[in-house]
Amino acid sequence: MFSAIGQAARARTMPLMAARTSPSIIMRVPGCRTIVTKKYTEEHEVVAFDDETGLGAVSITDHAQESLGDVVFVELPAVGSKVVKGDQIGAVESVKAASDIYAPISGIVTEVNEVLNSEPGLLNRSPEDKGWLCKIKLSAPEEMNELLTLESYKATWEA
Repeated sequence: MFSAIGQAARARTMPLMAARTSPSIIMRVPGCRTIVTKKYTEEHEVVAFDDETGLGAVSITDHAQESLGDVVFVELPAVGSKVVKGDQIGAVESVKAASDIYAPISGIVTEVNEVLNSEPGLLNRSPEDKGWLCKIKLSAPEEMNELLTLESYKATWEA
């Protein structure tokens, strides 16, 4: 038997569970609100865009790392370099193949994930989180609207 308290407690958790599956993640920190939106390309890059900082963390998708196999080398772009959407900004080499990385957005590279130089396998273990490649300060934030949602991205390779 369910009690009214148990049902009320479950009802309060439902919106939180729904927020986790959303393509936009609301991160709550006392005194501020930041929305991080993830968008994808057909070439298997992903951008996690923070609307407060204007930075997009670029990486490869989980599907891409599964297709590549064990990553053994990652070439990162230079900090301070100006990139245009579609430019090659790096490469990933695995035991199976090598793949170029293309800028999904335009802007200035502000940071690269130096950990990948000594630990390229991090890209396999956490491709869309700790295995990010670089952060780009977007010069044209509207380009995010041209990228794919998770559902649209999955439809490109699940068919």
